[in-house]
Amino acid sequence: MDEQEGAMAGTETGEGPALPPADPALLLADFVNTLDVESASDEIATPAGLAGWLAGRGLVPEGAGSDDADVRTAVALREGLREAMEAHHGPHEADLPDDLEDVLAALPLRVTLTGPRPALVPLDPPGAAAGGLARLAAAVMDSVAAGTWPRLKTCQIDNCRWAFLDTSKNRSRTWCSMQSCGNRAKTRAYRARRRASA
Repeated sequence: MDEQEGAMAGTETGEGPALPPADPALLLADFVNTLDVESASDEIATPAGLAGWLAGRGLVPEGAGSDDADVRTAVALREGLREAMEAHHGPHEADLPDDLEDVLAALPLRVTLTGPRPALVPLDPPGAAAGGLARLAAAVMDSVAAGTWPRLKTCQIDNCRWAFLDTSKNRSRTWCSMQSCGNRAKTRAYRARRRASA
């Protein structure tokens, strides 16, 4: 997944913890990519892993608490976002998955009008994992406002499903990386055509 990790440039400083990406879409893709489908490694499978990931992105302070319920909420949020990003490959608007709607409804958010524009802010104290997850939910609205939400997609290779930001002009990118997944898919299609014509 080295090539996909390169797509998240700007989230790692190389000198300590990661910084939140300037674009909320990159934060959302980074969150969805906490599960590497191909290797089945999950960065947020434990309370400590979730708290560390949230703290590393500046969503909660170092040492923030997390428990098993927070992990279940985070996994449901991540997989719901993955499904929503998958739907962005379609030609029309798709409904958000019901599980995602339920998780978003349970996160403690409120609207504030104190900044330059209305914003969603968490109700939970900043040291709680639920507050960090609420900040991720608020990033969805920030991504919509930035125009990047419909460009968040997942790789169409079943054993990859890596989230990426489609920056192509016509918004038609299918794979996380042409060098890895795209090349494999095109090679398979070429071989299938050759077998069919033989």
